[in-house]
Amino acid sequence: QVQLVESGGGLVQAGGSLRLSCAASGRTSSSYAMGWLRQAPGKEREFVASINWSGGITYYADSVKGRFTISRDNAKNTVYLQMNSLKPEDTAVYYCAADFAPSRFQIPTNKFASWGQGTQVTVSS
Repeated sequence: QVQLVESGGGLVQAGGSLRLSCAASGRTSSSYAMGWLRQAPGKEREFVASINWSGGITYYADSVKGRFTISRDNAKNTVYLQMNSLKPEDTAVYYCAADFAPSRFQIPTNKFASWGQGTQVTVSS
């Protein structure tokens, strides 16, 4: 099964940008759809964005449309989440997950084929 490791989180001021990376490894890792989800303290996990295996289909939560961009580079076995115009409300632990259909990530309570350990994103006022 695919193994995932997130990186790129950190502290940024409101209006700034961060680029998260999710490195995938394991047999057939390039065949998976990938998604980003996030969870703030005391809150339920929520969907952020997802992308299919080829990169031709993407989904975004309404709260991040126009600000976040998900992409993947299969040659590097890496999925990215470019986050621009960050708001304090974006503060959360961001998780990378893998599954077989990008639409499955829109229901964050679903079980996924694999997921990473998370990376903290903190946006200050």
